[in-house]
Amino acid sequence: MNTDEDFDQMVKDLQRRIDQEEELIYSKIVIREYKNPDKFGTLQNPDAVGEITGSCGDTMKISIKVSDDKITTARFWTDGCGATVASGNMLLKMAVGKTLDEAFNISIKELIKALDGLPKEHHHCAVLAVDTLRKTIKNYREKNLFKKKKT
Repeated sequence: MNTDEDFDQMVKDLQRRIDQEEELIYSKIVIREYKNPDKFGTLQNPDAVGEITGSCGDTMKISIKVSDDKITTARFWTDGCGATVASGNMLLKMAVGKTLDEAFNISIKELIKALDGLPKEHHHCAVLAVDTLRKTIKNYREKNLFKKKKT
């Protein structure tokens, strides 16, 4: 074998070990959500944005578009770990199509259940996602209350 082939094999072996360790720690849903986060990104001209830095130092930012009191589109950004990405992605899947009240009332427990569980040491990731969505909805309501008062 040449050095390029040796290196490629080493990388494949390392990735296989990482995948095996992840499967011992996280549910298949968590792994799927953080490897393929379809709600990750930003929105052009969102109706509201919320951003929080959690207790662990991870930051999450959520932007939403709203029509007829329902969240029609949502995106999130985070600099956090895989569990934070999975939490943000799953939460927005749960929130899109719901009224603002319904989305605001999604609980941490419901999010963790939708992820088929999270290790205790990563529950703060779900807390960060839920708190950020709630802040985003509060920002939307404050902005629109101010608009109504101006007219």
